[in-house]
Amino acid sequence: MEGNELRMHQNARSQLFKNARRLRENPTKPECILWERLKNKQLGYKIRRQHPLGSFILDFYCHQLKLCIEVDGEYHNQDLQILRDEERTNQIIYSGLWLIRFSNYRVVNNVEEVVSEIKHLIEKHLSEKSN
Repeated sequence: MEGNELRMHQNARSQLFKNARRLRENPTKPECILWERLKNKQLGYKIRRQHPLGSFILDFYCHQLKLCIEVDGEYHNQDLQILRDEERTNQIIYSGLWLIRFSNYRVVNNVEEVVSEIKHLIEKHLSEKSN
C-alpha cells in the first residue's frame, strides 16, 4: 500500500523513520563528535540528529532555524555523489530550509572551529532574515 503509506516531516515515509533510528543508534565518529557539541541546546536551539525529510535523512536539523547540517565523508568527493549532493541541496533549499556542510576530516580535527562557524552562520542568517 505504498500510496497510502504514512508520510511525515515534509512527506518522509515511515520506513525513513526506521532508517533514521538505526543511524542514530550507529553514528559515525564525526557525527558523535559534533553531536556532543550540538545536543541539549548548547547553541541555544534544539537540534535533532538523523532527521527524516522527504526522501532522505538529514545528519542534523534545527526546526526553529530551519537549518540543516550535513557531515560529509570522503565519498562525497566522488563525481556522482557531488551531483547527488547538489540535487539534495537544491531540494533542501526548495523546501525553505538552509544548509551547512562540513567534511568528516574538519569535524574530527577541529570541532571547535566547526562549532564556531555554525554559531557565526546562525548569527549571520538571523541578521539577514531580520533586515
